[in-house]
Amino acid sequence: MQTASPVISSDRVNGTKVYNPKGDKLGSINSLMIDKITGKVRYAVMEFGGFLGIGTDLYPFPWHSLKYDPGLGGYVVSVTKEQLESAPHYEGGSLPDYTDDYGRRVYGHYDIPYI
Repeated sequence: MQTASPVISSDRVNGTKVYNPKGDKLGSINSLMIDKITGKVRYAVMEFGGFLGIGTDLYPFPWHSLKYDPGLGGYVVSVTKEQLESAPHYEGGSLPDYTDDYGRRVYGHYDIPYI
């Protein structure tokens, strides 16, 4: 009998859908940002907007703000589309400097203390 593993490979996280608590799809995970010193995941970067992957922007979320829901087969985050639209983000193909100042801005937008 196989049991569910408490860990997941990052390549399996990429593409996983992200929902709000109502079950509305917000986007999907594009990548994970890992702290080089601690080895902990700091951000899940979500694709949001655009059409068929064109014009899609990337939105970093504090990793621990996402909760996996087996029933949905995806992650749930307590955020509205309006909150998401005003969140720190960047265009696909570009990458901001993930400095502590940027981290404070991202975490602060979601009212989560910066780690």
